[in-house]
Amino acid sequence: MILSHSVHCAEHFFAGLAQQPAVLVRVVSTRGSVPREAGAWMGVFADAVVGTIGGGHLEFEAMARARTLLAACSEFSVPENAAALRLRFALGPSLGQCCGGVVQLAFERVSASDLPALASTLASPLTPVALFGGGHVGHALVRVLVPLPFRLSWIDSRDGVFPQDLPARVVCEHSEPVQSAVSGLAPQSRVLVMSFSHAEDLEIVASCLLRQREKADLPFVGLIGSKTKWAAFRRRLEARGFSPAELAHITCPIGVPGITGKEPEVIAVSVAAQLLQMPGGPSGSA
Repeated sequence: MILSHSVHCAEHFFAGLAQQPAVLVRVVSTRGSVPREAGAWMGVFADAVVGTIGGGHLEFEAMARARTLLAACSEFSVPENAAALRLRFALGPSLGQCCGGVVQLAFERVSASDLPALASTLASPLTPVALFGGGHVGHALVRVLVPLPFRLSWIDSRDGVFPQDLPARVVCEHSEPVQSAVSGLAPQSRVLVMSFSHAEDLEIVASCLLRQREKADLPFVGLIGSKTKWAAFRRRLEARGFSPAELAHITCPIGVPGITGKEPEVIAVSVAAQLLQMPGGPSGSA
């Protein structure tokens, strides 16, 4: 059995569905304390599972029911009463889970012919992130962000810094001067500045502030570095005419407060958590 619990796993499900049928299990409604919200889903194949509805006994039972349905629905004969069904699970009394809530699950047999419809309903909206810098932290951050619901623009002024095997939702861009890429960023991009050069960092931040002044469509601009670095940048940016209110839009240092490790992987996890906490982001409230 192959389990994939990536938050953004629709493409893996679609690839498998192109080869063999599956049962799509979706959380239709919930009441009380439950492991996953309405809309969560998993795809159950004969020999693999993609996605998750929360794990535990609920998921184990749902997988068993899905495989029973899959076996009953052959390519040549699909009983009308077996092609789809809904089941109610009380997590406390029936499954022995401590959550204690109630979950209603929908089970639906799907195949390659259902791909167009599923592509519009299952693919999660991706939050745009612009990452300036292909150094050690940049590489670590990309590895952390790839499984999460972000669409990543990775930008550097140097050649040869990007790996070759990246998912389609990671777009690499060589930009010289690097700050010229700011004007082309997707609206609502979360911007992370961590180039190899403090001089480049300063120009990227300045360009972001100018765009924010004109369009106010970059909700987060984070700069890697210490408070000392930001104090020096602040003086230079003030000399360029940026107001205290404008400079307050820059977050430096970046990352979740309290995580003090300086290893690239630690910084990457901290920054990813900060992005997930943002209002309007993948896990933040509107």
